[in-house]
Amino acid sequence: MMKRKPLSVRERSAYHRLEDVVGCKWSAGVVAAIGAGVRRPGELQRHIPGISTKVLNERLRKLLAFGLITREEFSGLPARVDYHLTPTGVKLAKILAQLHELNDEHAPERAGR
Repeated sequence: MMKRKPLSVRERSAYHRLEDVVGCKWSAGVVAAIGAGVRRPGELQRHIPGISTKVLNERLRKLLAFGLITREEFSGLPARVDYHLTPTGVKLAKILAQLHELNDEHAPERAGR
């Protein structure tokens, strides 16, 4: 049997960065909401029950920094901001949808069927 190499520092760092962004309980909801067409911060907050303004803003900053969403600013009165998924964000949204389906298929309440 061949011995496997442990993860390199670079690989561990990549996983930690990924966990920091998508491992948060709110990130998946934010990505899914933006993917569903919810674009503005106030709409996102109403769409995701229980998320505070502070946490939403923190998640949006993380998702922006990781290149999963873009921020579009519109001048005028009132000024407005819209968020959109990047191509990488769209890929993540598809993966999250698959995880959601898997959860639905194997949820504890279905185990008795």
